[in-house]
Parts: sequence; structure tokens; C-alpha cells
Amino acid sequence: MQASSGKQTGSLPSRGRGVGLALALVSALAFGGSGVAAKPLIEAGLDPLHVVWLRVAGAALVMLPVAWRHRGLLLRRPALLLGFGLLAVAGVQACYFAAISRIPVGVALLVEYLAPALVLGWVRFVQRRPVTRAAAVGVVLAVGGLACVVEVWAGLSFDAVGLLLALGAACCQVGYFVLSDQGSDAGDDAPDPLGVIAYGLLIGAVVLTVVARPWGMDWSVLAGSADMDGSAVPAWVLICWIVLLATVVAYVTGVLSVRRLSPQVAGVVACLEAVIATVLAWVMLGEHLSAPQIIGGAVVLAGAFIAQSSTPAKPRGGPAAGGLAEPEERLSSTGTAV
Repeated sequence: MQASSGKQTGSLPSRGRGVGLALALVSALAFGGSGVAAKPLIEAGLDPLHVVWLRVAGAALVMLPVAWRHRGLLLRRPALLLGFGLLAVAGVQACYFAAISRIPVGVALLVEYLAPALVLGWVRFVQRRPVTRAAAVGVVLAVGGLACVVEVWAGLSFDAVGLLLALGAACCQVGYFVLSDQGSDAGDDAPDPLGVIAYGLLIGAVVLTVVARPWGMDWSVLAGSADMDGSAVPAWVLICWIVLLATVVAYVTGVLSVRRLSPQVAGVVACLEAVIATVLAWVMLGEHLSAPQIIGGAVVLAGAFIAQSSTPAKPRGGPAAGGLAEPEERLSSTGTAV
């Protein structure tokens, strides 16, 4: 809908960017809290892959009515649904948890969060869209800050398979951001993001069932309690936390934020997940932060702030480079495209 005055034209995009940034922050908070809830369950005896399966399968069950409502997507956008389920859901989770079984968690997390840089490469060289210097600087700061947050120097490992798995998680996360943006400029024909998420979770649950083989899980753990920094918490409460907050809310707000921002900007803001995860582990699990971690968190915040200042401009007409149907260029109101 076009505005009727210059004042409205300026206010609507600003409001949309504000909502998008707020959604991205909520998504980072929700995703960042997954480790705090999952770690006590793993320490109680559940295999990490079984926790991932419970997370995705539970969320798929919650979103089943949404999937039924949007069942037309199966015929309209089968490739999008399959890609989202395989990459954004199953791929990210399976590759990351397989990676941390071979290399330190901090190293795996840092490699996975190279995704914002890879998103910039995708946008610039595959989609042939310009990216702003602000977004590029934000990526550099965010990745550097993450190195401090996860204290990558404390446990370097050069297990080739583990590093490749972590890089696979990063590539799958790129798929999450890019696929979340698909159809955002298609008007009335745009796929409903809730429907995409619902089918993505269903497909991811099927794939992870084959990988995790939940029939071998120790189901008795779910009937007991898990220790959270000296406090006994019912396992079912932690499962609900992982399913409802860390998966359903996280994916919904994350996809909606990408639709309002851009993949590269939302990707950098998502780096806050590592900071949030570290802070929550400090508060709720008693894992204390070191000075480098605090400094690194501040650098990630700075990078996210700079990146989100790279606001999309109104698309210009004319043929797009590389045969793209839409010549949309992500330009900063104050920066320069590169």
C-alpha cells in the first residue's frame, strides 16, 4: 500500500524496520535460550540428538493445525517447503550437534555463525544485489565479537570432519535466512510464513527421526527432573520450554523478521543468540562470564547495531543483473552499496 504523503512514506518503512528488529531480537532471545534448557536434559541422560528430535517433533505437532490450514502450499511451493525443512530445520540442528561431538562447542558455534558473512556473499555474488558497507562492517564486528564470547582460543581443535560439519551448519543457516526471504516481494502470492514454518518442522521431524532414532531414547528421563544450577526442574517443563519458546516462537519471529529486514541484516542481528546464550548460562546455570566474553558481547552488540542501520531502500525499476526477476537493491540511507 502506497502512502499518500511524504510523511507517511517515511514513517511506514521506519515502523516496519522497528518491528523487524524487535522480532529479530525476540528470535535471538528464544533461540539463545535453547541451550540453557537442553543442557540439563543432556546431563540427565538424554542424547543430544534425542533432545533435538524432541524439540523439532514437538514443535511440528504444535504447528500441525497450521500446516493443515495451509495445505495448499504443498502444491504451490513444494521446493521451498522441502528446502526449509532440510536446511533451516534438520540441517542446522543435525550438523551442529554432530559437530560438537567432535570439536569444542565454542569452535562449532563460531564456525556456524560465519553464516552472516556467507549470506552477504550469497546476496552479493549469487543474487547480484549490492550490500552496504555498514552490513559488511557489522558482520566483521559480530564474528570477531563471537570469537571472544565463545572463547575460541580455549579449545581449538582441527578435527577436519568436525569443522566440516560446523561449516555445514553455517551453510544450512544461510539457507534459513535466504529461504525465509523467499516470496517477501510476491504480494498476494507470497507464501504464508507460518505455513512454511509448519511444513518445514514436519519435514525436519521426519528427517531427524531417521537420524536420531528416538526409539532408542531413555524415555524415563522425561518423567523425572533435571538439575539446573542446583535446582531440580521437571523434565517436561524444560521440554515445553524447548518446544514452545526455543523452536515455535524462535522460528516464527525469526522468519517474520527476515521478511521485514533483509537476510544479511537479520543474519547479523541473529549473532546476538550466542551472547544471549552465554548470559543465560551465566545467570541460570552458573557458568560465569570472563572479561573477554563480556567485551566480545559488547562488540557483537555494536556489530548488530551497525548492520541494522543498513536499511533497505525502495526497489528501483529496470532489469536486474544476472537475470533476476526483481532488481531490489539493499541500500543504506546513509551508507554506500558495495
